[in-house]
Amino acid sequence: MLFETLDTSGHEQVVFCHNKDAGLRAIIALHSTVLGPALGGVRMRPYPSSEAAINDALRLSRTMTYKNALAGLNVGGGKAVIIGDPKTDKTEVLFRAFGRFVESLGGRYITSEDVGTDVNDMEQIYLESEYVTGVHQAHGGSGDPAPFTAYGALQALMASLNRKLGHEEVSKASIAIQGLGHIGMELVKLLKERGAKLIVTDLDPALVERAVSEYGAEAVKPDEIYEVAADVFAPCALEGAINQETLPRLKAGIICGTANNQLADAATGEELHRRGILYAPDYVVNAGGVMNVSLEIDGYNRERAMRLIRSIYHNLEKVFALSSQENIPPQQAADRMAEARIGAIGKLKLPLGRTSPRFINKLRNER
Repeated sequence: MLFETLDTSGHEQVVFCHNKDAGLRAIIALHSTVLGPALGGVRMRPYPSSEAAINDALRLSRTMTYKNALAGLNVGGGKAVIIGDPKTDKTEVLFRAFGRFVESLGGRYITSEDVGTDVNDMEQIYLESEYVTGVHQAHGGSGDPAPFTAYGALQALMASLNRKLGHEEVSKASIAIQGLGHIGMELVKLLKERGAKLIVTDLDPALVERAVSEYGAEAVKPDEIYEVAADVFAPCALEGAINQETLPRLKAGIICGTANNQLADAATGEELHRRGILYAPDYVVNAGGVMNVSLEIDGYNRERAMRLIRSIYHNLEKVFALSSQENIPPQQAADRMAEARIGAIGKLKLPLGRTSPRFINKLRNER
């Protein structure tokens, strides 16, 4: 069954990582290395089954291929998942054991932080492998990617406002934010600084209280967020927020958030398009984090990272233009653009991507 799935998904390699002593159960999925080494984060969640973890790794790694391609990066797509509760199961030995599996791939996969992991976990992986981004600046990294992801989402939101409402002034917009995790709260902060009206929700009351007290947001119950009459609905929690049950309840004319895989299925995106609700494809919106850490591969520069992240605005403009021209949903337009770049670069038949000054000596020694 797994091999049949890989036949249709196009994955190059799936690695099962197990170390009983360390309590490690993980999957690394490499979807594509056509554009370069597969770059994507490692997520830690208490998956209900190994099948659920595998499916998540496969789905997320494919999304990374498309995200990195459309962002114009010279990296492919991969993702890793660790089965465990990040609140109780994190240990140094677990992440070091995972780092050894990353190291064994010889640079085909470069990891970074994701849901359930942070910069300190990346530092522990770094003890066993150089193929990790998002480490502290002392090690040539850029630290926490969340502020960069949120800054990229701001660019996408401005492009979406301009497309739908004819202006990009956040101060004139009302934005309903679902999910106040690390990235969601960073987005709240950026939007508050620009004068937006904010309506927020989260399953954690403490996070909601923080958004209300520190940033002047209005709070609603989790199930009420879909029906808020805001200009923008921003899903910033986990996947599948837009589905056949929630879609009819939406009052917003724009969907633009940082969560991965926001649409339950392709049919949901098609229905949004028919209803005239502008959807900003999630992997375009949330590319700021991977744009930022990708620069660590060639030597990190923060100013260059911010310039690169600002290109999300123009990337999304191109997606909306193709969507309008072909009368197709924006997510289909984004997929086409990503596939076109992968296909064009793939014809060059280049060796596996460029490598950074940080990694180059290691690879030379291995050859």
